[in-house]
Amino acid sequence: MSTSYIIDAVRTPRGRGKLGKGALTGIHPQELLAQVLKELERRGTFEAREVDDVIAGCVSQVGDQGANVARNAVLAAAWPNEVSAVSLNRFCASGLQAIHFGAMAVASGAMDLAIAGGVESMSRVPMGADGGGQDGGNLELRKRLFQVPQGISADLIATLEGFSREEVDAVALRSQRNAARAIEEKRFARSLLAVRDPATGAVALERDEFPRPDTTAEGLAALKPSFVGMGEAVVGPNGETLDQIALAAYPAAGVIHHVHTAGNSSGIVDGAAAVALASERYVREHGIKPRARIRAMATIGSEPVLMLTAPAPASEKALRRAGMTARDIDLWEINEAFAGVVLQVTRALGIEHDRVNVNGGAIALGHPLGATGAMLFGTALDELERSGKATALITMCVGGGQGIATILERV
Repeated sequence: MSTSYIIDAVRTPRGRGKLGKGALTGIHPQELLAQVLKELERRGTFEAREVDDVIAGCVSQVGDQGANVARNAVLAAAWPNEVSAVSLNRFCASGLQAIHFGAMAVASGAMDLAIAGGVESMSRVPMGADGGGQDGGNLELRKRLFQVPQGISADLIATLEGFSREEVDAVALRSQRNAARAIEEKRFARSLLAVRDPATGAVALERDEFPRPDTTAEGLAALKPSFVGMGEAVVGPNGETLDQIALAAYPAAGVIHHVHTAGNSSGIVDGAAAVALASERYVREHGIKPRARIRAMATIGSEPVLMLTAPAPASEKALRRAGMTARDIDLWEINEAFAGVVLQVTRALGIEHDRVNVNGGAIALGHPLGATGAMLFGTALDELERSGKATALITMCVGGGQGIATILERV
């Protein structure tokens, strides 16, 4: 295998994911991704006609995000008809998985130039809009394995690990403060694209809309747990609640302590992102100075009721492939799906908090599902360059009990 190089990365700001209340809700997700594609080309490192494929993650592929959102975004960007595109779904890791597939293609020699990323308009296509729940409505599978919602899994992890409400709130407060500093210091500026209204050309959003820089520990502590009612919902064939189903798999927990709230869980937002990946041959022949290379990639499965604990073993798998240890990584981007996930991963791998999510995470900035992995990738790339550091590892928990990890090395 040859090397897969990153030559550029672009993302939209994250807009609040409430229909009619966020700045991006009036813009079709195809157009969000199309603007990212056009901005990548505008920067001059490649021409659209040279792109071998566009690969885009998207979780809820229905309605506005159905009908192969990636291909329609290519058409909306007015790129040549010959540029192909595919949409994929690995739940929250979809955008990072798209980058993996693009990197595999250019490293293998199957492609010279791939554009990979993702899009999610959570205001226009809400979570669960594609139907079927976590298991796709397969009743036979459900008899054997009942997969509880992720919020219940997150609270179960916190219970088993002994994470207190104060500890998970501290993760959230740190995320908000780090994001506020990053925005104030313009750390996101290199990758950030000002989104325009396709009809009028007016700027719709030029900075992340979700962060709450005035967040306090007292304000976080006052929020009610989000998943108590969900845990009490009766869903089992014999009248079991979701909490009881989860506890049947993990009886050692005794009782689930619901510690996750709207303040220490990821935010619902809209957005799109993409990176340009090139082969050694393309970089050499076009005289391009790449920004980074992918050192290793990995995915892994984990127990699907607990569900959200796979980032640590996925990271270990990627580190083994790179011949590295956790101590060799300068910066970590651990997706803040829930604060308890970040705490579980840092504990399992022995990572110091000052290397993790230094510019905030999804708790402060939001988690546009299919786009998040590509956004984290670009954030890590920009921070490596800003800080002069060498390596970053991006990892995410994934629905159904999966994890993904990517090691990025600055060139």
